[in-house]
Amino acid sequence: MVDVAGRQPVLEALRSGQEINKLLVAKGQRQGSLREIVALARQKGIVVQEVDRSVLDRLSSSVNHQGVIAQIAEVRYWELDELLAHARASQWPPLLILLDGIQDPHNLGAIIRSAEALGAHGVIIPKRRGAAVTEAAMKASAGAANFFPVCRVTNLAATIDTLKEEGFWVFGADAAGEPCFQQDLRGPAALVIGSEGFGLSRLVREKCDFLSSIPMRGRINSLNASVAASLLMLEVVRQRDWANLDPR
Repeated sequence: MVDVAGRQPVLEALRSGQEINKLLVAKGQRQGSLREIVALARQKGIVVQEVDRSVLDRLSSSVNHQGVIAQIAEVRYWELDELLAHARASQWPPLLILLDGIQDPHNLGAIIRSAEALGAHGVIIPKRRGAAVTEAAMKASAGAANFFPVCRVTNLAATIDTLKEEGFWVFGADAAGEPCFQQDLRGPAALVIGSEGFGLSRLVREKCDFLSSIPMRGRINSLNASVAASLLMLEVVRQRDWANLDPR
């Protein structure tokens, strides 16, 4: 079971239709969006239980629960072939985000949030050497992780080979790459984001068709992994003429 904490993540979980076992609400809390959450839960026939705030504090020690926690069934990860079929069915050229060793669940959640907002078709993470979709990742994604496709694979390098066979261009985020504004990112693409502090692993880097950098003008010469991912996804959106294509 996974605990989803925070008003916006819980609201998105309710709207997504995901199976929720129980809603825990702090006693005396019925203001603002929390009132909407409780009403929607009862409308869907979900058990709503009032508990002491200390119970919520204990269940969500790593995040701010804001007076509400939804206890949901285990997160369902997509299979790779299922994700590819989903991407092919879109009217927009497929765009997948691969994470090479992202350790921070907050970064994972932020990348999922940006990927959903910018029309990507899914995020691929390794089963080992990387963060999973935990409570913290759920909160950081603002609830997007409740419904956005996330696929876990055993071998990221082998997955890149599969994507190439399926017609994807695979490009990695790296300061040594050509500026993203000078690259053609309009076709089926898979963006690889390296780990915090270390970047792309050697094998994954070698598997990429090309590397892509973000022009920097300030004194700081690096960006947080989730920020870099968002900027590169935004450049893909810009090149693909968002106004004339439906990403769904």
